[in-house]
Order: sequence, then structure tokens, then C-alpha cells
Amino acid sequence: MMKYISLILFFIVTGIHLYASLKKDKQLRNYTKPFILITLLAFYCFSTEHIELTIVLALFFSWVGDVLLIPKGVKWFTAGGISFMVSHFFFILTYAGLTDFTELSMPVMVVLPVCFFISSAVIFHYLRPHLPKALFYPMLLYLLINGGMNCFAWFRSFSTTGPAAVITAAGALLFYISDTSLFFVRFNKDSRLKTHFLVMLTYSLGEFLIVLGLI
Repeated sequence: MMKYISLILFFIVTGIHLYASLKKDKQLRNYTKPFILITLLAFYCFSTEHIELTIVLALFFSWVGDVLLIPKGVKWFTAGGISFMVSHFFFILTYAGLTDFTELSMPVMVVLPVCFFISSAVIFHYLRPHLPKALFYPMLLYLLINGGMNCFAWFRSFSTTGPAAVITAAGALLFYISDTSLFFVRFNKDSRLKTHFLVMLTYSLGEFLIVLGLI
């Protein structure tokens, strides 16, 4: 029962937050944002008989990152980014523990990291004119770590059968898209992305799919 209650609360809070993002209602966004990952974490804990500490910590540090990104300012943005980097490392540990690396071919293990490296480099090529110099390389490093998290999620999907790993990998990819969107919304004033709607849609759905595939 509790898993369904927490899941319903997750979708309600996320729906309200997305509405607030679309309407640029900053106050409502700030009120609802901290509850997105809390309800998702509750859904995970109530949905499995064996709770994995690395998953709990990954979701917890994502939640901390959400909270730290609410205030404006470079220091808050940096602190939030560090928290999300920690979250990615715990996701990597989770995926690595579920991956049979003997089932992976060498092309897969080489091509995936190269693809995410090139993607990140191209994204930051377009972002460079809009970013403070002090943030360029830390933010690039962050997106590369997110790409690394994606690689391990997709490694798991290539090493096992069934839809669960693919669902998680799709969620990880949405997480990558969300972070990229956030960078353009926050720093590129000429970007077509004017609200946080796409950022939070891909982020919330991405985290949900990650958890769903891990359950």
C-alpha cells in the first residue's frame, strides 16, 4: 500500500512542479522541488524487500543537489553540482555491481565512452561563450561524470536480458539530457529553452525510470 501512496505522491508533486516550471512560478517551484526525490526514495524503499544502500545514497545526494540548486548564486550551483557528482558515483557503483563485464564486447566498452565524451565536448563548445571561465572546466567534468554514469547504466543493459536494465539506462540518458538543458537555461540567455520545464521533466522521469529499472 505504501509504495502506491508514495508513487502517487511522487506524480502529484512532480506534476505541480512541472506546471510551476511552465508558468515560471518560482515560489511554487521552490516549494515542490524538495519533495520530488523524497517521494521517489520512499517509493523505492517500500517497493523492494532488499534495500541497496548505494541506491539510497544516490537518491539522497540527488535530493541534496535539488535543494542546493534552489537558491541563486555560483556557490549554491557549485555545491549542488558536487552533490550530484556524488550521486552519480553511487549510481555507478550500483550499476557496476549488476553488470557481468564478461558479457560485454570491447567495441561496446570503447564506443560508449567515446560517444559521451564527444557529446559533452560538442555541448560545451556551444556553451563556452556563455559560461564564466571559472565554471567551464568544473561543469565539463561534471557532465563527463554524468556520461560515465550513463556508460555503466548501458553496460548493464548490454550484459543482461530483460527490460529492467534498458529502463534504467533510458532513465540515465534522460538525466544527461536534463543536465544539458539546465546548463543552457541557466547560462545561455539566447537559448530557446526559457523555462525549467524540460529540465525537470527529463530529470524527474529519468530518476523515476532509473529507480523502476533497479526495482
